[in-house]
Amino acid sequence: MTEHDNSYKLLYSHPEMVRDLLVGFVHEPWVAELKFETLELASGDYVADDLQDRHDDIVWRLICKGDWLYIYILLEFQSGVDPFMALRIMTYLGLLYQDVIKQNKLTPTGKLPPVLPIVLYNGKPRWNAARNISDLIESPPGYLRDYTPQLTYLLLDEGAVDESGPLALQNLSAALFSLEKSKDTANMLKIVTALLSWLVSPRQDSLRRAFSVWMRRVLLPGRMPDVNVPELGDLLEVKTMLAETVVEWTHQWKQQGKLEGKLEGKLEGKLEGKLETLGDVLTRLLIKRFGPLSPDTAQRLQIATSEQLELWTDRILDAPTSAAVFAEH
Repeated sequence: MTEHDNSYKLLYSHPEMVRDLLVGFVHEPWVAELKFETLELASGDYVADDLQDRHDDIVWRLICKGDWLYIYILLEFQSGVDPFMALRIMTYLGLLYQDVIKQNKLTPTGKLPPVLPIVLYNGKPRWNAARNISDLIESPPGYLRDYTPQLTYLLLDEGAVDESGPLALQNLSAALFSLEKSKDTANMLKIVTALLSWLVSPRQDSLRRAFSVWMRRVLLPGRMPDVNVPELGDLLEVKTMLAETVVEWTHQWKQQGKLEGKLEGKLEGKLEGKLETLGDVLTRLLIKRFGPLSPDTAQRLQIATSEQLELWTDRILDAPTSAAVFAEH
């Protein structure tokens, strides 16, 4: 598995991500009948006859109308489109069903449970492969058509889906897709800020770390190849780094004289917005380390210059007290 596969599997090992994937991007009426509180991770480590493990599969199950429904998520992060994906899905589902039989997890009527196969794809070319196995088989004559297998998978092509609607409803999977398509640091900073406001419960610490791991190991190196990305243990550290990067790049652009005249004015306006963002980050860090801010400290942050904000942000990780952050030395 690649770093991208591993990071995505880590993210989709959290039920909140699977819930938002289904709610935001599976437009079927039965989704409203799913009991998301019953979501449980099923084993995806079944083995084929050729001894090739399917460790990159993600298999969840949850109750729908009183019976179990399996959600099979296949991560497809190849550079190109696999024209025979429908055949792969049919093979993998056969292995999954064999595992269901082996574990004696049939329905109360002795039948196999339904499965929703999802292909999650993030390649650059748009997906154009057959979605039903029957489309890969030459059309047979006469009644032979009755023996042609029928199996369709649900495709989620990240580059083609519109995540703006679900994102406005605080959808975690939509935030992930939007980050994937981000072209600039400012947009990434905006989405990370939103994630921090959504993932505030202590029980969501693991998911926050999963997002930070994916951004540190996959997203940021691809978007900022010239930046040495440090180890980031939490999304708050990611936000701080992005805010500092925005300010630093803005200073560089001004020093190089790339923006003049009207462009210079626009840059100043954007810089003011980024300084407000850096002030917000510093405020959150101060509260997290030292508790609620005094009125004097809050006012000091509001009137601070960019140099002061950067200096105080550098100090906060090592300062033993709030006063030490603002010490005049």
